[in-house]
Amino acid sequence: MADSEIRETAPAARPDAEVVQLCHDLIRIDTSNYGEDDGPGERKAAEHVAGLLDEVGIEARLYESRPGRTSVVARWGGQDGEGLLLHGHLDVVPAAAEDWQVHPFSGEVRDGYVWGRGAVDMKDFDAMLLSVVRDRQRRGDVPRRPIVLCFTADEEAGGHLGAQVLVEQHPEEFEGVTEAVGEVGGFSTTVRGRRMYLIEAAEKGMAWMRLTARGRAGHGSMINGDNAVARIAGAVARIGAHEWPIRLTPTMEVLLASVGEIAGVEATPENARDLVEEFGGAARMLGAVLSNTTNPTMLRAGYKVNVIPTEATAHVDGRFLPGFEDEFFATMAELIGEGIEVDYLSRQQPWETPYEGRLVDAMTRSLLAEDPEAVVAPYLMSGGTDAKHFRALGMRAFGFAPLRLPADLDFTALFHGVDERVPVDALEFGARVFDRFLADADTPA
Repeated sequence: MADSEIRETAPAARPDAEVVQLCHDLIRIDTSNYGEDDGPGERKAAEHVAGLLDEVGIEARLYESRPGRTSVVARWGGQDGEGLLLHGHLDVVPAAAEDWQVHPFSGEVRDGYVWGRGAVDMKDFDAMLLSVVRDRQRRGDVPRRPIVLCFTADEEAGGHLGAQVLVEQHPEEFEGVTEAVGEVGGFSTTVRGRRMYLIEAAEKGMAWMRLTARGRAGHGSMINGDNAVARIAGAVARIGAHEWPIRLTPTMEVLLASVGEIAGVEATPENARDLVEEFGGAARMLGAVLSNTTNPTMLRAGYKVNVIPTEATAHVDGRFLPGFEDEFFATMAELIGEGIEVDYLSRQQPWETPYEGRLVDAMTRSLLAEDPEAVVAPYLMSGGTDAKHFRALGMRAFGFAPLRLPADLDFTALFHGVDERVPVDALEFGARVFDRFLADADTPA
């Protein structure tokens, strides 16, 4: 058969054909994660994803850490070279329907957007990944390198019932995998009219702390020099008022240099905050990765106005930069002070992957093929993803869920926000880019 006949008879690539429908269907499955086991869990969504993979001949396995808390793992591709992990999570944070314009679990398509909880965090990427993989599998365009597809439970509560369980109890599923690609990267932001795509190459560490002060109970009308409420309030006030110094990691130095080039200035620690403001709404996230951060989030004490309680507690969300862990914990010890116990609800290390290599080149080329005038740069993420767990197996990690977004969309406000939504054309763009990325990342060195 001639080459021309092969081209005429081979099925056309349609990596974006299903992505909107898949995103709609996933959003309609309520997988709210309340941080406990009283939510719906991920089982229904996991079975749905496994069915979509099985339908095109990719065998999927379900792993359940607790009843209903279910993750999906599948092997795809050949045996040529080192393995690549493509991972997303199935759970979402809760949503109050009365606050939304549409029901948060409707997956409604309206005004050029897919609406609903998980539209940007992160059932959009799950849908992109499934749309691309299913299209390639149908066409017989299977990667030569081994690919692990992983859709996890519990990421929104630290991944302890999802990715952590897989890494610790089923490491054989990731044998030979050296690189990982997941969420929260590859989306666009606009700086002075220039579109920039930010690839996640680092994450802050996480310290979710419960502080407990204990004192002497007594009558509220009497003098009491051992007041637990006063002690915890003092610690919270010190933590909340502390101004952490700017500390630039290698990833942020690269990003700020790219922004400085657009703005026509040299990037320095002194103008770092001004350069971050060039990102508009995205500055709320990028501003948080110029330093360590701590936010008191919960307080609890007492049961009656005239009774001094024995115990008072506070919760603090602490995030620390790669390379500045020691500074963070030493400073926190000073701010908390004496007589207060610290328990860690979750303590996870930061990470930073050098922004170089074939995978970075493949991500950059795939974006520029669809948007040639854009700028591509790395960034450090203020939150956390399952990459923290997978890096425990020695993987280089990146966040790459490509989206070309309108300049006036306050994208970062949609993460865990009301009226979460993703543009239809951004989903389709992402699927096309990710399809190009898989082809490029599969090319021998």
